[in-house]
Amino acid sequence: ETGLIEDARQVPSPNCDERPTPPGTSEIDTLIIHAISLPPGKFGGDAVEEFFCNRLNHGQHPFYKEIEGVTVSAHLLIRRNGELVQFVPLHLRAWHAGESVCRGKKNVNDFSIGVELEGSDATPFEDAQYERLVEVTRLLDATFEKLTLQNIYGHHEVAPERKTDPGPYFDWQRYRGLCQQPP
Repeated sequence: ETGLIEDARQVPSPNCDERPTPPGTSEIDTLIIHAISLPPGKFGGDAVEEFFCNRLNHGQHPFYKEIEGVTVSAHLLIRRNGELVQFVPLHLRAWHAGESVCRGKKNVNDFSIGVELEGSDATPFEDAQYERLVEVTRLLDATFEKLTLQNIYGHHEVAPERKTDPGPYFDWQRYRGLCQQPP
C-alpha cells in the first residue's frame, strides 16, 4: 500500500510524480534495469544518492558539471554489496527512463519500475547484486500482476539512441536463470 520495500534503506527523492490517469493507462507491467556510477566508473560514496535527491555538489568532479540541472531518479538502487536503497515509492512514477519506447508505448516511466545497479559498462556486477536483483524481481512479480519476466528490459533497449546500460557486463542469461529457479 505504501509502495515502500520493508528492508530497503529509504532515501526519498523529490524527482517523482503521480503516474498518469485515467485508471488503467499506467498499469505497472515493466521493469527497466539500469547501471550508474558517479563519478563514472567509481563505486561507493553518496554521489548517486545526492544526484537523485538534487543535492549533488557539482564542483566536486568535472563530470558533475555535465549533469548539473538534470533531475532524475529511480525507484531502487542496488549497491555493489547488495544493499537496497529506495528513492521513490513503487506506485509513483520515478524519472529513470527519459525519452523512451517499449513495446510500441512511449514514456516508459509511466508504466515501469526503474532499478539502478551500481556499476558501469566496463565492470562486471557483483554476486550480491544479482542475488538482490532476483529478490526484487520476485517481489515485483508478486506485487504487480502484469509484470513478468518477459517484460524486463535494459535501459539500452528502451532508449537505444541515448543509453548503453546496464552494459555488456550484465549477465542477462544468469539473471533470468536465477529468476526462474525456485526461491
